[in-house]
Amino acid sequence: LSLIVCCDFCQTTWLNFVKMAFSFPAFSYIIALIVDAFLIFFSIFHVIAFDELKTDYKNPIDQCNSLNPLVLPEYLLHLLINVLFLLSGEWFSLLINIPLILYHLHRYYTRPVMSGPGLYDPTSIMNADVLTVCQREGWIKLAFYLLSFFLYLYGMIVVLIAA
Repeated sequence: LSLIVCCDFCQTTWLNFVKMAFSFPAFSYIIALIVDAFLIFFSIFHVIAFDELKTDYKNPIDQCNSLNPLVLPEYLLHLLINVLFLLSGEWFSLLINIPLILYHLHRYYTRPVMSGPGLYDPTSIMNADVLTVCQREGWIKLAFYLLSFFLYLYGMIVVLIAA
């Protein structure tokens, strides 16, 4: 990471900045912030999609076809940031996320039997209780991801200051 600079002081300052900015916990938090922004958008889409179903704006088949492809990427992105927290030793951030990981695993293994991956079955999604549960799940995930975003931001600042 050597750089042609004007003097030794600038080169030392640059190297200290690079060492500070790219510690693995800081990198983990930066990736977590970016991934969490995507997860927030997934949750917003989830809430909007179920609101459209509730008001009969879209038919259930089209809505399930647009929601089901997002299930695995959401779960894998959430798992990715937690693997990074595990490898970097950020135990508090990992501990906060474990209940949602367990919920994702439970939800995926108890999903309806379908031909492709996904959670939402067009034949049962219009039941009032299933629709309410799915909409509530979207709001809870949105709140969780928003709180996580600020937790990751705080964690990133603490890690960068500590370095």
